[in-house]
Amino acid sequence: MHNNQFNNHKPQPLFEALEFKDLEGMLKSTIHIDDFAAKMGDDDDIIVASFFTRDKAAAKDLVDWFEKGYDFVLDADQSPGEIKPNRFLVYVEMRRRSASPGQIQELLSDLSTLTEFDPSDWTMVYKNKDYPWDPETFAKLVPLSPRDYRNTNEKDLNEWRIASGMATKPVYETTPDIKSIQSAAGII
Repeated sequence: MHNNQFNNHKPQPLFEALEFKDLEGMLKSTIHIDDFAAKMGDDDDIIVASFFTRDKAAAKDLVDWFEKGYDFVLDADQSPGEIKPNRFLVYVEMRRRSASPGQIQELLSDLSTLTEFDPSDWTMVYKNKDYPWDPETFAKLVPLSPRDYRNTNEKDLNEWRIASGMATKPVYETTPDIKSIQSAAGII
């Protein structure tokens, strides 16, 4: 008799090295969003979430946990050394998409099995401002697509580019109509 129990199996996070509450007292209940540049791609396509740990071994365990447990995590890494005494950073990279608020909520919910924090205990830092963690707040503040990111960030950068005499970057998507107008005007 053939057993079909695995045919409709939904992948579950894999938590091999860490056990229940192993990171209690090791994390700060703050998640920083986009404080650091992405290494797996362009910032407009990648969200970088970062966490502070109080121990280098805890940082390594957390990196392994993120990388092995979540298919949406593109990369996780830790700071090579202490940022401050007894402070190490763990970086998590994921695609900048509309699913990101739910994915981060999943990370924080699962972290409640390793730490003393529930998702409602977390604070999100975005653009140097603190917000109580909430997926809806995240979705309102953080650009959730490459296009939204460029629209939000390139406008400010273009002002600096103009002031320094550099070429600006377009913050819009070129549509067939725009290309037609540019072609007729001899721009392209």
